[in-house]
Amino acid sequence: MKFRPCIDIHNGTVKQIVGGSLNDDSGHALENFTSDYNAAYYARLYRQYNLFGGHVIILNPTSSPYYEADVTQTLNALNEFPGGLQVGGGITFDNALFFLKHDASHVIVTSYVFNNGKVDFYRLKALSELVGKERLVLDLSCRKKDDVYYIVTNRWQKYTELILNHKTLTMLSPYCDEFLIHAVDVEGKVSGIELPLVHLLADWNGPGITYAGGIASLEDIEALKSIGKAKIDFTVGSSLDLFGGNLSFKALASL
Repeated sequence: MKFRPCIDIHNGTVKQIVGGSLNDDSGHALENFTSDYNAAYYARLYRQYNLFGGHVIILNPTSSPYYEADVTQTLNALNEFPGGLQVGGGITFDNALFFLKHDASHVIVTSYVFNNGKVDFYRLKALSELVGKERLVLDLSCRKKDDVYYIVTNRWQKYTELILNHKTLTMLSPYCDEFLIHAVDVEGKVSGIELPLVHLLADWNGPGITYAGGIASLEDIEALKSIGKAKIDFTVGSSLDLFGGNLSFKALASL
């Protein structure tokens, strides 16, 4: 179990937002925090603490007028921490190698490998072969509906038909190195972890999983460690003191 730091970029700025509040048409999102520092600043900090495997997430779609500014921030971060950061947000077959050639350790993909609510195995296989499964992370972020967790795409705005369960994880694991899973309903709300989801993930044996969503305290992290049998990594956003919260970055970096 280890701490995976994050750099979320929206409208060309490092931010923390409330999960599921993004609006592609207006570029609006409910914001918890807007940083005075750029992405490169956070990348240098993570490199200083030897925190490999953090996530740089581009929150605007490629069609957004802010997308190029987001990419500039991302490339500056990668330049500060070569091989130390993963990049997600709008990753496709056409741009995945671009970010890897700029020293991302992995690319993180969701929407591209779904079509009409189903997994597009042609795209998934092609992308996995292109970058190598060892450099591909599948983001299976999910929301609860009808008492089950459905994978959501398009910046968590669109439900797929795919339920997040052990069968799904086993089906997709041959194509990727690890999974990133946001509990979208609590993402950015600093309201505590999504316990049923953590239990589900803990009972599966396979490639690495990083959990995100709702972590508000050291007690949440201890619960995640206990339930997850110390095998689930975690990321913290809005509750981190770097982003206006109360959890100490230095304390988490030393775990």
